[in-house]
Amino acid sequence: MSELWFLAPALALLLGLLALAPLGAQVLRRGVVFIDLAVAQAAAAAALAVAAVVDHPGWLVTQGAALAGALAAAALVALLARRAPGQREALIGLVYVACACAALLTARADPHGRERLSELLAADVLWAAWPQVLVLLAAALLVGLLRRQLHRDALFFPLFALVASLAVPVLGLFVVFALLIAPALWSSPRLALPGSALAIGLGMAASWTLDAPSGACVALALAAWGALSALRRPA
Repeated sequence: MSELWFLAPALALLLGLLALAPLGAQVLRRGVVFIDLAVAQAAAAAALAVAAVVDHPGWLVTQGAALAGALAAAALVALLARRAPGQREALIGLVYVACACAALLTARADPHGRERLSELLAADVLWAAWPQVLVLLAAALLVGLLRRQLHRDALFFPLFALVASLAVPVLGLFVVFALLIAPALWSSPRLALPGSALAIGLGMAASWTLDAPSGACVALALAAWGALSALRRPA
């Protein structure tokens, strides 16, 4: 069993890729790139608020609060996208800043808030456990089943909030954002997912070799892979 410890974090990352990549394509199509940051920060702020008020809240309580925060942020983003399409990215950026500040202020009320906030931003994926893998598997299956209906705002925004609230505690905000955007930048499906999976593997290998935080290494590798997409396009 000790030889298979690496399987859970690897599967968590690959399932996160399958769940988030289709949503990332919709994010770019809608021009709401900041939605992930805003929704994830809202989920983090809600989770931190529960931890500050409730002593050792269980997973269901924390996840419920995170989902409520994510849904509220997604609803606000949907409203802003409809009411002010010309300024939606700027307004969504302000939502992200407000949620980030709320997370910072909420973390101050918890003796372990700073550590919790750091984990939500750049989680150490190597600590992913099998129950979390199953959660991401359910998210990937749900997105796969509803993939052809993601163009509907009434479905996309709540589904995005649900998947983000499930993925951020496991993978961290930085990896979730990279999994959304990096594959979506590649127009060819033959390159998007396999290349992103290879970037995940390289990031994990770098984390192991350098004894560096896994979340940061994977996010950097995915960011580099996404940036390479610009070389395939005419200036």
